[in-house]
Amino acid sequence: MGTGKAFGGEILVIGVLLSDAFADEEVMLALSECFGPVERVTVKEEFRWTDYYVSEMGSPIWRYYMEFRELVDPSELATIKTITNAIEARFAAGEKRRINLDPGLLAPGRFVLATTKDRAHRIALSDGIFAELTLIFERKQFHALPWTYPDWASEPVRTMLALWRKRLFSKQ
Repeated sequence: MGTGKAFGGEILVIGVLLSDAFADEEVMLALSECFGPVERVTVKEEFRWTDYYVSEMGSPIWRYYMEFRELVDPSELATIKTITNAIEARFAAGEKRRINLDPGLLAPGRFVLATTKDRAHRIALSDGIFAELTLIFERKQFHALPWTYPDWASEPVRTMLALWRKRLFSKQ
């Protein structure tokens, strides 16, 4: 019979989509107040992978990624998504979001995103939040799955996450 044990800490990564450049520092501050110090932030680039968010957020939309310093317990992923949803609501203009926050957890062998959308390949966590296995690490690199969003599946993002995951081994 197996015995449960504590999960190892994982790296919190948040993908940020932002339509209002003026709110950029406010968003980073709100996230760091909730999740602690930021280890790294990528350069902001125009988001061109889909026009899905344009009707709600306008354009242009900017994308960047944040890596947080403190490792987190992966069983907290639903709570993290609930917090990021509240931050999105705080910055909304009426019913329209001006930011979209995609929290995920980076582990040695995988990257998992949190979402509120149920699909066949997603696992229910709690409070209407699901986990999606987004990338798997094998043969020294991250690999996308058939359902991986194209921005997360892109070579630059997979390479970035592979670099960031190395920090997990220096903490052990």
